[in-house]
Amino acid sequence: MALSRTGPNPIPESDGLAYLARNLSTRLVLPVPLRFTGQLSNLGRRKNKVVCCSSLRKAASASSMESQEDAPSSFSVCLEEELGHVIRFKMSDFKILNHVSIGLGGRADEVVFEGKVKDSGSPLYNTRVVLRQLSSAQAQRRGKRAIEVLKKLVHSKLLYHSYSMQVHGYISLPANDGGSFILVHGYHGSFSLRHWLQQSDWLPTLEATLALDEESVRKVGEETTGGPAVSRQLRLIRILMRDLLIGVNYLHSHGLAHTELRLENVHISPIDRHIKVGILGNAADFYEDGSNSVSMDNMDRRQMMIAFDMRCVGFIMAKMVMRELMDPLIFSKFKSFLTKGYDPSCLRELMLEILGRSSPYGNAGLQILDRNWGAGWHLLSLLLATKPSQRIRHPFLCGPRWRVVPSMDIIRWGLGSTAMRISEEYIYRQPQRSRLAHFIDLMEMLNPHPKPKNWLELLPGKWRLLYCTGKHVGLTLRQPPTRVLIGDVHLTVRRASKLKANLSFVSDIGFSVMIGEDWPHDKTGKSGRVQVNSSFALTAGRRLYLKQDKTTEKFSFGPSSNEEALAQKFTGKKWRKILPFKEFPSSLPAAKLASGDIDVTMNLDDPLNRNIDTARNVLQELRTQVPPEIFDLSKIVCGTYVDSRLLVLRGVNGSALLFTRSFVDRNSSS
Repeated sequence: MALSRTGPNPIPESDGLAYLARNLSTRLVLPVPLRFTGQLSNLGRRKNKVVCCSSLRKAASASSMESQEDAPSSFSVCLEEELGHVIRFKMSDFKILNHVSIGLGGRADEVVFEGKVKDSGSPLYNTRVVLRQLSSAQAQRRGKRAIEVLKKLVHSKLLYHSYSMQVHGYISLPANDGGSFILVHGYHGSFSLRHWLQQSDWLPTLEATLALDEESVRKVGEETTGGPAVSRQLRLIRILMRDLLIGVNYLHSHGLAHTELRLENVHISPIDRHIKVGILGNAADFYEDGSNSVSMDNMDRRQMMIAFDMRCVGFIMAKMVMRELMDPLIFSKFKSFLTKGYDPSCLRELMLEILGRSSPYGNAGLQILDRNWGAGWHLLSLLLATKPSQRIRHPFLCGPRWRVVPSMDIIRWGLGSTAMRISEEYIYRQPQRSRLAHFIDLMEMLNPHPKPKNWLELLPGKWRLLYCTGKHVGLTLRQPPTRVLIGDVHLTVRRASKLKANLSFVSDIGFSVMIGEDWPHDKTGKSGRVQVNSSFALTAGRRLYLKQDKTTEKFSFGPSSNEEALAQKFTGKKWRKILPFKEFPSSLPAAKLASGDIDVTMNLDDPLNRNIDTARNVLQELRTQVPPEIFDLSKIVCGTYVDSRLLVLRGVNGSALLFTRSFVDRNSSS
């Protein structure tokens, strides 16, 4: 026989099983034959004892004798009435196998067996099943709950069998043999989804298991199979997410919440190629009183349960896409970010910092989430939203049948994500510069938070400079007197008081200075930092669009050449339906920023801080490379776009500064 056991008390004295229990969460172990001695009936009292085949056969004979008694016990009668819609098996109906699959590992109060139905009169004859022995009262409640859920979903068995583990029946052992309850459910492969993802060749193996063809990939909006590894991984994750979301939606539509969606509870059946979301032993009803009343308490409970399940789906998606999150240490940082209340729309900035270039899996996960204008990050942020009311319900990642017109929120997200990706290329030729300026102009037209009260809520925080549309002076064609490499440039905004619209701005420039006339191979250099402080008053304002009349050389209100191109674009059929205005305006609302005094501080490491001329040269080189608005904060005159992720500020000369919200500083802990 075989047995699987997980939890704080693994069964000792067996090399095969002890190895399995110790490594279940960290590495993949193939099924191995096991041999044990002991008594099954004492499992509830002695959790550290091993179990043997003879104990199962004793239980089988006891079960047969019990079925032949004329007067069954009152407990048996009550149990049969409660669970009458499923089969009550006997142990003699099964042939117990001598191994168990690693993906079926149970809890500390469960013992798992694999077997085949040997009763020729049963409709399950010769079918491989899983026998899950539940010893504690809590475990038995889970087993009976799984059968209750089956009774509730019996009228739609097709979907139940497609997206959930099939519960076939139960075995109730007599009290003199331990009185335990054994749940009999379907076998759906050796591995859970966690164990699939831990395999080195998981991608081709899962593709073969799912038998991907042109028809299956068309269901998720793809055209062909094969292709680069990133495209194959994206296609496979879409198929798995589609099945998972359909299964979760099926439960929610019947008034049930899963409450235990984890990689360990998700299986992939090689027979029907569907995701199985577990045996539903912990499924909870939306309505406590069992009715479908629409009272406020019931609606709040329903919303919270759906939001909890969708958050669990978000964690599953994140681990499938970024396999680095399978590492408990990295996942704890990921989860801590959300627990602290940070906005999930900024997860990309966090993962870029955590993963960097040291990931053993390359950057496939980041590439997948960046595709389609950052749609993956958008979906992940909605699944993991801090407030339950903001979480997306059932976003089917399917084909044309579920396609919808993109919302304004998705359009803004796509524009911002594209601008971020272009800014990270660091190849600022004229085509890239024109595209970035164009996308920033589009974002400003679609600013979702034009009112000052919105700015006072969203503006405070730490922002990292991505790009400036002003003049760029790099190191390519120059021989500067002092060689300086610019690090991250941050802008920290704090609100002095909740009652006043006063803000404090601090720009922080990190840099490294190379000692010597030539560039060294090791560019670590001597570090330094410049901080510029100023106070601002925020009021409502408008940004005016001016154009120059070439004949009279006078300025007048109206769109300039760049804005004229935008106006022509907005008159098209695609944009006309979503724009908040019918004609291109001569001005747009903005947050007016009036600055106060400026305070500049520079710190240099030894020996640079001893030479005034060197410090002067360093400061001059910094002012050459960094946008002037960062040094002289009084040149920032207004804010034209802000949301939870991106910020656009305009300088007095009209240049735009694009920022992204940041939570991690390489030079100091945040």
